[in-house]
Amino acid sequence: MNARKWPMLFGLLISLAAVATGFVAGADRVEDWQLAARWTARVGFPVFLLTYAASSLAKLWPGPLTRSLWRDRRWWGLGFAASHTVHLVALVTFLMIGSDSRTLVSLIPGGLGYVVIYAMALTSSDGAMRALGRNWKRLHTFGIHTIWLIFTLAYAGRIGEAATRTEGVIATILAVSALILRLAARRRRGVLA
Repeated sequence: MNARKWPMLFGLLISLAAVATGFVAGADRVEDWQLAARWTARVGFPVFLLTYAASSLAKLWPGPLTRSLWRDRRWWGLGFAASHTVHLVALVTFLMIGSDSRTLVSLIPGGLGYVVIYAMALTSSDGAMRALGRNWKRLHTFGIHTIWLIFTLAYAGRIGEAATRTEGVIATILAVSALILRLAARRRRGVLA
């Protein structure tokens, strides 16, 4: 494997570790899959944030680490896609075997998120970039902000519940901070142009 592709493997491995941890912590088969679904979403979020903030970090604080992150952002994005594929399997399994039912309306944001994730993953190559031209940038800009919005709204929604308030506050602050970084980098580029 190319050394630059390690973030993709990392995303897959941390999600598989989250599934294994859910299986160890769960009291029964349903709880095993419920915890696996919950924890795979949690470990995928930081991988997504690295992908989302990579170019901004490199522009605002240029250095070897941030340039490496920016250079490898495609692989971080593919790592997130791998991680969230494991999450999807865990979530679908939990919904199939558990008694928790979801309305169609509640599944739309996540379904849209997966369409976007896979559209971006399938077009994360130099060939796709050339073939799509300017539409490649449009797709990836729309996609990354859509995923950001889904995560942000999901975590912000947890702030109202006492049991999930701390997680909701921390994750929402991280998501909003990542957006602020992107806006600051964009503003700086405009000032420097």
